[in-house]
Amino acid sequence: MTRPRIPLALEGYPFIAFSAFLTLITAILGYELLAWPALLLTTFVVAFFRDPERMTAASLDELISPADGKIILIEELFDDTYLQKQVIKISIFMNIFNVHVNRIPMDGTVKEICYKPGQFYSADSEKGALLNERCGVIMDTRNGERMVFVQVAGLIARRIVNWLEPEDSVQRGKRFGLIRFGSRVDLYLPVSSTVKVKIGQKVRAGETAIASLV
Repeated sequence: MTRPRIPLALEGYPFIAFSAFLTLITAILGYELLAWPALLLTTFVVAFFRDPERMTAASLDELISPADGKIILIEELFDDTYLQKQVIKISIFMNIFNVHVNRIPMDGTVKEICYKPGQFYSADSEKGALLNERCGVIMDTRNGERMVFVQVAGLIARRIVNWLEPEDSVQRGKRFGLIRFGSRVDLYLPVSSTVKVKIGQKVRAGETAIASLV
């Protein structure tokens, strides 16, 4: 029997508890001018860490979005950081109102986790793309292609959470981590991929088809 789950990310519980406690204390003490902002803060924190169930209609050969947000970059370039070859790079920017739980884009096996400390510039800026803290996952997909997805910290985001380890077998649409309070996720795909999205398009983690790898 499938058990119902609370649609909130576990990592958000301490933040929710703190803001709810602050709201309760200010209300009990009669500080209305503080209680209302505290209530708004609690509402925002709960909304930020929401973790809804997702299902996709994409075919098995299609890669689905690892993040909610907006497509801000699609370009072909030489990846000298992870794959050392020509790739298609797709970047998804998450604002503070998006769901921030990240999901596996395709079935496969994790080969390497590449964490790099860095700065905290705006995630949609050129400096942010080059210098921000990041965690990259190199994986082999179910159809034998190698790809990378990278969590990138942002101006407000100061904590990347990634639960994956090398040699993990992963399933498309399953949760693998999150980034607290706004950021971006980059995808590095084979140049033979057929891109299914366009600049400015809004996408949903676990649902939207990003590209076909056949």
